[in-house]
Amino acid sequence: MTAPVVSQARTAVASANRIVVKVGSSSLTTAEGGLDPARLDALVDALAARAAAGSQVVLVSSGAIAAGLAPLKISRRPRDLATQQAAASVGQLTLAHAYANSFGRYSLTVGQVLLTADDVVRRAHYRNAQRTFDRLLALGAVPVVNENDTVATEEIRFGDNDRLAALVAHLVGADALFLLSDVDALYSGDPRQPGAVRIAEVGSASDVDGVKAGSVGASGLGTGGMASKLAAARLASSAGIPVLLTSATEAGRALTKADVGTAFAATGSRLTARRFWLGYATDANGRLHLDDGAVAAVVGRRRSLLAAGITGVDGDFEAGDVVELVSLSGEVVARGVVGYDSAELPSLIGRKSHDLPEEHRREVVHADDLVPLAR
Repeated sequence: MTAPVVSQARTAVASANRIVVKVGSSSLTTAEGGLDPARLDALVDALAARAAAGSQVVLVSSGAIAAGLAPLKISRRPRDLATQQAAASVGQLTLAHAYANSFGRYSLTVGQVLLTADDVVRRAHYRNAQRTFDRLLALGAVPVVNENDTVATEEIRFGDNDRLAALVAHLVGADALFLLSDVDALYSGDPRQPGAVRIAEVGSASDVDGVKAGSVGASGLGTGGMASKLAAARLASSAGIPVLLTSATEAGRALTKADVGTAFAATGSRLTARRFWLGYATDANGRLHLDDGAVAAVVGRRRSLLAAGITGVDGDFEAGDVVELVSLSGEVVARGVVGYDSAELPSLIGRKSHDLPEEHRREVVHADDLVPLAR
């Protein structure tokens, strides 16, 4: 009998040296809230086995808010931010203690890393987090990452730990990203409905066109759902990181044979930390609308953006801020650091460089400060 062909993505995931594993709240907690020790230990068993095989492991774990509900005698996930933060302050201690004890069974040390979106949006914070991860891994520790829900506000939240995991995967230079939840794979629609088909391999963005992904997990304890996992997988794979998406109950097979779930091939080139930060981690403060010629130059030929190719300006920004570059159809095609204040640009747009005052004969966004986005 001929052995089944293993995709390049699955081979890359199975052999990855440095990995990031994300697990959702519903995979660690009971429906009533509170940690499920058996589930947590089973996950740690799989992670410890991968570490023993020679891989460096970073764990991005949801579950802090859910873990804090039972001790505070709260029956369901709160909607208001203050109560969520209170639950997180209790749950983070519970979660960290549980992981420390569980990894301790394998003589592995855990280091807790709490991040807000501000820590990846601000360049200095991003670099500092990068150094912390590198040092923890060099010392043989397992970083356990979560959003810092106790201080995050609505304006600076990641929104879900799936996107956080994709950002962390690039920040630490991971060779693979594992997204574990309560669903065993990506399906063409709701897997509970007839006709939904499992998608085993995603080789390009077109492979998931038409996929209907829900927004919230069935347990109600998480905030991500399949839509955020798909977005995170596409973000990571477009930046050169292969992804395996499956259920936490399949963690053992996922972290060894990688023959379960949905595998996403790395479709883009690995970006430098700065270019990834520009393209995906930081917030944009405005938009520049480009004509077709400027889109071809910026995306196709990786040229600088000049005033002549701009058709419109949105937002209030200053020179040095990050802005989105948008095509005539409204698609965001690139991001970059703008060289002008928003107030300066209206009088310059659409004009050739030789028609501008000498002090304005420079790029609006220089090619070195510009990142085309996956389309």
